[in-house]
Amino acid sequence: MMQRKQQQQRLRPCRFTPADALVIASCLLLLTSTSYAFHVGGTGVILHSSSSRSTKSTSSSVSLLEMATVDEAAADQKNQVLDVNDDSYDVVKVDLNDGRDYPIYIGTSFTNEQLSDMLTSHIDGKQVLIITNDRIAPLGYLDKYEKLLAPHKDVHTLVLPDGEANKNLEILQLILDKALEEKLDRKCTFIALGGGVIGDMVGFAAAVYQRGVNFVQIPTTVMAMTDSSVGGKTGVNHPLGKNMIGAFHQPQCVVIDTDSLKTLPDRELQSGIAEVIKYGLIRDSALFEWLENNMDKLLERDPVATRYAVKRSCENKAEVVKADEKEAGVRATLNLGHTFGHAIESGSGYGKWLHGEAVAIGTAMATTMSAELGWIDSDLVERTYRLFEKANLPLELPLDSPMNREIFLNYMAADKKVANGQLRLILLKGPLGNCVFTGEFDREAMVNTIDEFVAECDGHSS
Repeated sequence: MMQRKQQQQRLRPCRFTPADALVIASCLLLLTSTSYAFHVGGTGVILHSSSSRSTKSTSSSVSLLEMATVDEAAADQKNQVLDVNDDSYDVVKVDLNDGRDYPIYIGTSFTNEQLSDMLTSHIDGKQVLIITNDRIAPLGYLDKYEKLLAPHKDVHTLVLPDGEANKNLEILQLILDKALEEKLDRKCTFIALGGGVIGDMVGFAAAVYQRGVNFVQIPTTVMAMTDSSVGGKTGVNHPLGKNMIGAFHQPQCVVIDTDSLKTLPDRELQSGIAEVIKYGLIRDSALFEWLENNMDKLLERDPVATRYAVKRSCENKAEVVKADEKEAGVRATLNLGHTFGHAIESGSGYGKWLHGEAVAIGTAMATTMSAELGWIDSDLVERTYRLFEKANLPLELPLDSPMNREIFLNYMAADKKVANGQLRLILLKGPLGNCVFTGEFDREAMVNTIDEFVAECDGHSS
């Protein structure tokens, strides 16, 4: 299962500037069936191309996109930390090149003056609707932001039920009802105060209300801070598939105060770390190595380690979104483990798994499958498993899981990355920090991986 397949390719190098590399590579994915590998480093960018492949394939129409590591001074970052002061903060820019650029403010214990200045500078109109959930509201965050904005804006609030099970059209309707009842106009701004579920729903509501109004993200979970609040993906779930109804709608800004993680339950903290590990696996080997050495600090909510992990994740996400905002190519690689993971969430019933927990199992499946294909060494599989275990994340389905091969394949067939009837997956290939987005793989390896993970489940025997 872990045998390494040797591949011989003749490479033709050509040089591009670092600023253009990701955009060029994403365009090449769409325009040709040639396989490309691009390597980003401190000395520039080299783009290699090859039209020959030796992997087993079910189609020749989908190209391989081989993403390389982004590890500036990797050896120095294993134990790197930031100099964090109470009143300092970082700004990561999401550069979309068309006037829709926006900042991600990352700090620890922002002052009220800082928060007020940040928010009011990105809210043009007078009307504001702050939406949160019934878990966040009692913690004082809603009152805090309402009082901050009240002297400057006409503030309305809405509290929704918490949880993935409530990320649907019915709950979305409550946001739109509130906006209409308060007669909010096209200059209004929605504020998403909460985790990924709130952010996705509020962003989608902002995208469709009066054909689009502004919104601001104030994430309060690791998952939202490091992934879902950045990049403009919004939407709700459908009984037949996760996130199948939505839109791309970018926020005006993202305000991340890592101090809010003090009230986050341990299980949700661990869930969010799954997305941080993902960046290390697909494109940032230095971050992966740093996580291997600093996972205990993250679990202990060390403010310096937490802020570093959040900032590094946002930098990775911003770079990819700049290259491929609408997920036509490179951005799809951010979904490592998500095709398997979404099937687990949908097939098990929304709300039974936290998103990061399902992604952790899905990433374990993608890693196992990559090894079976001979695309990665067994050592990387072992390191990946150990890191997820350090984060207290699940790596296998429970015995009472309803999942079986048929359920997996049915939900995976409806995945958003399916193109022209062909399932495409994000898999690891090569050294740590490299991955591929491809539909060209041995289907037997995928089925074998699914069977291995469902072998002990109740659903397998039913």
